[in-house]
Amino acid sequence: MLPENYLFTEVKNLIVKARHSAARAVNAELVLLYWQIGQTIRHEILRGQRAEFGKQVVRTLAEQLTVEFGSSFNASNLWQFVQFAELFPDIQIVDALRQLLSWSHIRIFLRLEDDLKRRFYMEMCRIEGWSTRQLEERIDSMLYERTALSRKPEEHTAIERARRSTMAKKG
Repeated sequence: MLPENYLFTEVKNLIVKARHSAARAVNAELVLLYWQIGQTIRHEILRGQRAEFGKQVVRTLAEQLTVEFGSSFNASNLWQFVQFAELFPDIQIVDALRQLLSWSHIRIFLRLEDDLKRRFYMEMCRIEGWSTRQLEERIDSMLYERTALSRKPEEHTAIERARRSTMAKKG
């Protein structure tokens, strides 16, 4: 005969696991949706430019979407979606990101201006499985800067040269 709590515990664990899986699936779809919205605005409306006309179009679009779908689609968020699409133009990278990280993680990454720093924290989140709170704490503690300073100068110089070379090829 099984202990009385065993059945409850087993069923409870199944429910918690299913809820967690559902939340991850929903988040992955939202990340893809936000990227697609950003890409659409970027390519179809702004044509890659943020002219005054584009700002008005996004403002009008945000008003319409907010009425229909709520405040998640306000102008500020739409601009974040555009920024997301600009920083990560490759759908394969977005597919990988959306499986590993939440939209809250990505919003934090969007605030980081240095691409090398952003990639460092993204990789650390992937390896360490950081929550957004942990990510914020690591950024606030300047983990990237402390890690860069602790490296041998030659290594840091080589990484910086590679980064600049990549940037020059893009530009």
